[in-house]
Amino acid sequence: MTTSLTSAALDTDLLGPLRSSRDPRVRCYRSQFADLMEMWAEPALVASYLDRHEGWFRRCAAPMQVGGLGPNGYQLTLGKFGNFGFEVEPTIGLELLPQSQGVYRIVTVPAERFQPSLQELYDVGFNAALRLDQQAEGEGQGRGLTLVRWELDLSVWIRLPAVIGLLPESLVQSSGDHLLRQIVRQISRRLTWKVQEDFHATHGLDCPPRRRAQF
Repeated sequence: MTTSLTSAALDTDLLGPLRSSRDPRVRCYRSQFADLMEMWAEPALVASYLDRHEGWFRRCAAPMQVGGLGPNGYQLTLGKFGNFGFEVEPTIGLELLPQSQGVYRIVTVPAERFQPSLQELYDVGFNAALRLDQQAEGEGQGRGLTLVRWELDLSVWIRLPAVIGLLPESLVQSSGDHLLRQIVRQISRRLTWKVQEDFHATHGLDCPPRRRAQF
């Protein structure tokens, strides 16, 4: 039996008001994702780049709005998304933890630390992990090849308008799950490509072609 890289973070995630709410208007949507980035460089060079997130994170998150939350945290506005005529512009807080044995974790910053009013509308549980995996020599222009494998467990609790309760429960749940996947596909694919391109441009390396996402 294998253990997900992100499973440990789930147990310690702080509970917000919506996560324990009995309000029937509160819906929870969950999904898990995994993909990888190809870096034509040795793991040490990739790790050095990832360690200095204060540079690449802001560059690669654009055009999403990014604000600072302490030395390792960021407030990120994802853009507007909607379903059933209900629109939300999610803002989440993320903390990029220092690497531990080649594994980088990104966890949720509780909303009360940067915008407490958001807790009444939605709550986000974001738990991601990135692992550096060195490949055989000769792959990356003679510089080695490092695969950055990442996993994401994402949960979103949202308080929907009461009128949506008139729709069939299965429709509300399946439509919300689909919307969540679309959001993550859009954001994760954009970030994956931009980080890959930014790393190679920063080090004067040719960038591998974009891969088809695994989800």
